[in-house]
Amino acid sequence: MSRHRQPPDDEEIGAFRQALRDAGVKPITRNRADPGRARRHDPSLAERRAAAEAAGDEAATGRTSDGRVEAVRPSEYLEFALPDLPWRTRSQLKRGAISWEMGLDLHGHTLEQARVELESFLREATALRRRCVIVVHGKAWGATSDYPVIKSHVNTWLREWPGVLAFCSATDADGGTGAVYVLLRRRGSQA
Repeated sequence: MSRHRQPPDDEEIGAFRQALRDAGVKPITRNRADPGRARRHDPSLAERRAAAEAAGDEAATGRTSDGRVEAVRPSEYLEFALPDLPWRTRSQLKRGAISWEMGLDLHGHTLEQARVELESFLREATALRRRCVIVVHGKAWGATSDYPVIKSHVNTWLREWPGVLAFCSATDADGGTGAVYVLLRRRGSQA
């Protein structure tokens, strides 16, 4: 068997095109993807979004818990994203390419003060329709613990907050592993 195939002749090309027409295949008119169209239908996605939007109205009460908090190391890189968030958006967030519009510094706060401040800050950022914010949690070890308490709790609290689409440790210019960029769902939008 030969490794080199002969190119098809005009008769074969014509027969192939006729077979495609007979099968109802339409020629492509544009060579561009339609990014506005959903790639796949995921029924659970619609349910999660509806639940998050309904929960957004209950923002007057605290949404975070001290349930199961995973201790993280001071230099550990934090990262979280909803599964349906586009890869490109995640990549831009990680590179610091999405400009943050508001910031919160939790240095010097007790754990309870940090929780209240973070919840208030996230509510305000959502109300102002901010897309990306930064939260500086620091890397200091707790006085009575062997891990950075505020950083560990922020990591858990942001995962619980319904309006958070993604977060990751900041670039070195914005605080490195002592801060996180947070990508928020804009109130009234689907993504």
